[in-house]
Order: sequence, then C-alpha cells, then structure tokens
Amino acid sequence: MEGKIAVLGDTDFVMPFSALGVDTYPVGQTAQQINESAKKIIEGKYALVVAAENIAPVVEEVFSAYQDTPTPCIVVVPFTTESKGLATQALGEVLKIATGINILQG
Repeated sequence: MEGKIAVLGDTDFVMPFSALGVDTYPVGQTAQQINESAKKIIEGKYALVVAAENIAPVVEEVFSAYQDTPTPCIVVVPFTTESKGLATQALGEVLKIATGINILQG
C-alpha cells in the first residue's frame, strides 16, 4: 500500500520527521491552530498520521470519525513530555481492531 505520511506536533516533535521528507505540521499551543492542522491532514488524504501524545486530546474530536477506517491510520506517540498513557491506549485500540483482542491488556 502506498500513501502519504503526515506528522502533527510541536516543532521539536516534527523536526526529525521533516528530515526524512515526511509532510510535517508543526503547531503551537492553541487548540484552534492544532485543530486547523488536523483538518488539513484529513483533507490531504494521508495514509498514516503520526500525532504527538501531548496534542492527542485536542485533535481527538477531529480524528475520532476515522478510528474505524483503514485510512488514515492514526498513531499517537509519546515524545518529550512525560507519557500520560494515551499513546499506549491508542495503540491498544488499534491492535484490538486489527486482531479482535486487546493484546496490551495486562
């Protein structure tokens, strides 16, 4: 499967990805700016979206309609801030959809 990749997060988070030639969406701290970037990503028809864990709660409403669709695959990853467990929870939900069981549940 071919497709474009988008990375959404603060400047420090997206910088390494831009060096790889991936489309990056650096955002500030305002919810409006973060949601506008998330909507641009959806309109851009990306196959994979990597979102920083610290902004995931803000974009949850925008991305929630796509949680059960094959694309875009939205992956939440922790970065410079202390992990709040959102990335692990999001990965568990994706794996449950893919396998039918929650393999991360302990």
